[in-house]
Amino acid sequence: MNETDSPDTVEAPANTAADSPYAVFRNRDFTLFLVGRFVAIFGQQMLSAGVDWEIYDRTHSTLTLGFVSLSQMVGILLWTLPAGYIADNFNRKRVVILMNLLICFSALSLTFISVSKSSILYIYACLVVLGSAKTILWPSNAAFLPNIVSREQFPRAVTFNSGTFQLAQMTGFASGGLLMALIHRTWPLYAVAVVTSLTYFVMLLCIRREHKPAPRQPFSLAVLGAGIHFIFQNQIILGVITLDLFAVLLGGATSLFPVYAREILKSGPGGFGLLLNAMPMGAVLCALILAHRPPMQKAGRAMLLSVAAFGVATIVFGVANQNVFGTAIPNAVWFWLAFLMMVICGAVDNVSVVVRHSLVQLLAPDEKRGRISAINSLFIGTSNELGGFESGFTAWLFGQRMGFTNATGSIVSVIVGGIGTILAVLAVGWIWPQVRRYGKLA
Repeated sequence: MNETDSPDTVEAPANTAADSPYAVFRNRDFTLFLVGRFVAIFGQQMLSAGVDWEIYDRTHSTLTLGFVSLSQMVGILLWTLPAGYIADNFNRKRVVILMNLLICFSALSLTFISVSKSSILYIYACLVVLGSAKTILWPSNAAFLPNIVSREQFPRAVTFNSGTFQLAQMTGFASGGLLMALIHRTWPLYAVAVVTSLTYFVMLLCIRREHKPAPRQPFSLAVLGAGIHFIFQNQIILGVITLDLFAVLLGGATSLFPVYAREILKSGPGGFGLLLNAMPMGAVLCALILAHRPPMQKAGRAMLLSVAAFGVATIVFGVANQNVFGTAIPNAVWFWLAFLMMVICGAVDNVSVVVRHSLVQLLAPDEKRGRISAINSLFIGTSNELGGFESGFTAWLFGQRMGFTNATGSIVSVIVGGIGTILAVLAVGWIWPQVRRYGKLA
């Protein structure tokens, strides 16, 4: 059913000036949504960079880095199904506003913890709250976008939305690394996140469009599980979500960037910021290219090939250092090769993100879109956070646990993850042939 025909949404603006890839920005509410989200994600990425660096700087343990992701995963497991119900039965914009304020509270708490050098257990507690807020926010945020733009504009809106997210990551991570290199403190990064959350709060209030939910459904297992049921009935959505889950679960090297920056590539906080910056840079470049091209004609095949390329680039990143090949090549050369591999990872990952998010939102009925988005966020969040824990645990297992260095364990962890990603592509292409055969994305 077309978005404008849905009884529980406000009619989205018609597709105007379709010949221009930037016509969607004539939609005032979409522009506010996009700019506000950029500001919020910018601050949140500075916060994430600060947490990773502070935890490793205070403990020098890859296992404690793994617990950063595991802490946020607690909120994901607790709130995913209720978050979908909330997104479908309450005003989505108001949900996003309230959860943004909760993120602001978490950032403020981290600021005080960092200044006072309190126990890292308090940091983990804040991360549980932060993960809970993001889990509730994500499906409402994702399902609210189709209420703002028309169906015809939606794939391009997704491309710009994804590119904006990656641009915010790129600038947020880079700014975080630069700020840490200059002042050698992490609490200012958390303070910036407080300010950006409040800025997003104001911009959300300026959005005129509202999601008008259908009559409230009873809070029951059957209602909560409607999203799961729909996904398992739709083999295409199930296939692309599963591919994303295992690719990120196995191929996530980002949680080990502190180890690579300090002990493998020896680039310090500045190099750490650049590494964090690499994937978003690649994603932004990819988003700009996709925005100026017509909708993908063979979206399924493009997604499979992009995830396979992600795995290959991850393997090259893992081995691109003096620990593997010796000191004949200067360390700076290895750093920039590793940086390039992360740029490639970001570019090809953005193809996967655009395909997956477009399919999930376009194939889902609006009255179930929140719950389906919640399950999608469960797959994404689980793979991101559990993948971070998996990377940290594997690095610890093949490093300190076996009597080797953190550097050795981290290299093994990244290489094994890249190989696993390629195997995941082969498995999904074989189990769900509908995915590789999927055609035009529109």
